[in-house]
Amino acid sequence: MSKRIAVYPGSFDPIHNGHLDIIQRCRPLFDEVVVAVLHNEAKKALFTVEERIESIREMVDADVRVESFSGLLVDFMDQVGARAVVRGLRAVSDFEYELQMALMNRKLNPRVETVFMMPKEDYIYLSSRLVKEVFSFGGNLEGLVPDSVIERLGRRLPPRGPAA
Repeated sequence: MSKRIAVYPGSFDPIHNGHLDIIQRCRPLFDEVVVAVLHNEAKKALFTVEERIESIREMVDADVRVESFSGLLVDFMDQVGARAVVRGLRAVSDFEYELQMALMNRKLNPRVETVFMMPKEDYIYLSSRLVKEVFSFGGNLEGLVPDSVIERLGRRLPPRGPAA
């Protein structure tokens, strides 16, 4: 029997507790979980791919692989021997986009299955974009991102709001 390998792809710019919740909860479902950090030159990221990988590796157990990829997700999945894509769904608005991606991935590679997971209720509204925005205005991110992410944000993104 082959290993059940899942890929959890995303930009993770930065990673937050919603992402970490999904990673933790999908680990018992698969023999191996690969967190795949998307390298997309068209997207202006706050952190480099290398910084995001380093940050994620600090926060996950050693049995979770963290790698980068560019191009088609299904090609990366073939490279790592994965058949399942794990995607987090926060709201109904996520579903339409994620459904389109899941169907396209299945069309490109019929062996690929997509597993949708809801983050813990505490993180259902959380996004990397929102984390950066709240931080930049001096908002409190305690309990929403690991302390090391707050430190990294502080070095990269100067606060501009009233708490600055």
